[in-house]
Amino acid sequence: MTVDIADGVRPELDGTALLEQIEVLAGIGVDHSRPEAGRTRLALSDQDRLARDRLVSWMKELELEVRVDPMGNIFGILAGEDASCSNALMIGSHIDTVIEAGPLDGAYGVLSGLAVARTIRLAGLRPRRTLMVGAFTNEEGVRFHPDMMGSLFFAGGIGLEEARAARGTDGAALGDELRRIGYAGDADPAALRPAEYLELHVEQGPVLDSEGIDIGVVEDLQGISWKRIVIEGTANHAGTTPISMRHDAGFAAARGIVFLRELARDSGGTRTTVGTVFFSPGAINVIPSRAEFTVDMRDPDEDRLSRGEKGFMDFLDRLEGEEGVNVSVETLARFQPVRFDRGLADAIEAVAKGRGLSTLRMTSGAGHDAQMLARVCRTAMIFVPSREGVSHNPAEFTPSEQLVQGAKVLLDVALQRLGRS
Repeated sequence: MTVDIADGVRPELDGTALLEQIEVLAGIGVDHSRPEAGRTRLALSDQDRLARDRLVSWMKELELEVRVDPMGNIFGILAGEDASCSNALMIGSHIDTVIEAGPLDGAYGVLSGLAVARTIRLAGLRPRRTLMVGAFTNEEGVRFHPDMMGSLFFAGGIGLEEARAARGTDGAALGDELRRIGYAGDADPAALRPAEYLELHVEQGPVLDSEGIDIGVVEDLQGISWKRIVIEGTANHAGTTPISMRHDAGFAAARGIVFLRELARDSGGTRTTVGTVFFSPGAINVIPSRAEFTVDMRDPDEDRLSRGEKGFMDFLDRLEGEEGVNVSVETLARFQPVRFDRGLADAIEAVAKGRGLSTLRMTSGAGHDAQMLARVCRTAMIFVPSREGVSHNPAEFTPSEQLVQGAKVLLDVALQRLGRS
């Protein structure tokens, strides 16, 4: 016999099952000759396929209806009395990783969604609204650009043809890789868009851990600008070419990198990172003829982010003349800051406080699939602490009790929302 969630029943989440699934997924992508290096599950790789297969098997064990859209986004659906997806609550994140990643980023959010579905199933509850658990393709953007591509497609921000034509860092076409691993689905994303979306995530920053706060209530998310800069100079002999006569692409790149750090320092909130640098021809005694580097610029304020971008472009214009080089700029990704739904944020805060937990309203410094879902539905995020703020690193760690605690807050909010029409 089923019990309506509206009756006020609050079942208990199985934290042990959640932690066991996190551990299983964390083992996929580990090089066992170098286990200290963490795991690598780049989007649509063989390791990603293994993780997807495991996730789908867990969804089917809970008797969820599994649908896969043309970008490989995976959805497990637990139908409510109102079976429509347009009134559904979705809980989601991603299961692809960066290179040599920690065990929690993304996977924790998807598996916590499964934990909510498991709780409802085992308690014999009957939600009024449908629950969906989503796992989005290529959130990290390491192999294919832009990042958050699966959720961007799902929200209508990029066309299927353009997305599938994206070339990976290894030269592979995204569409070909989807077909190769068996996840080029046919579900219509427009028919699966929910009314509300929740994402539980480790903070990936030091604030909650350093301040001893249990739960982060994420109010907004920084805008992101990714660019690739290519500088063309002239290769020449390192010993015979006077400094005043050089067109040194490497030195020009170094000037750009220093400019970006100074821009961030003086901006009052912009963060800049140069994550990759390549010189050609790459010889110790040859002046570089070509330099290529990537720029990650972020800010929660759109005007300030735009000013930072313009300031850097103006600098590059000056650099061409001063160093006698040619500069080209490719935009890899550009997303505006996002403000999350206040009602959902209030609900998260109230639930956490009802469990006796401390909370902090905060901005997310990292990009998340929630950033894209906010385009099409009411959206909010929950953070739990990251030990010393470490993430995108094998040392990423959050104590088990805090992981379970965050999932219980997610469960309570989900039960509230699922009991409403």
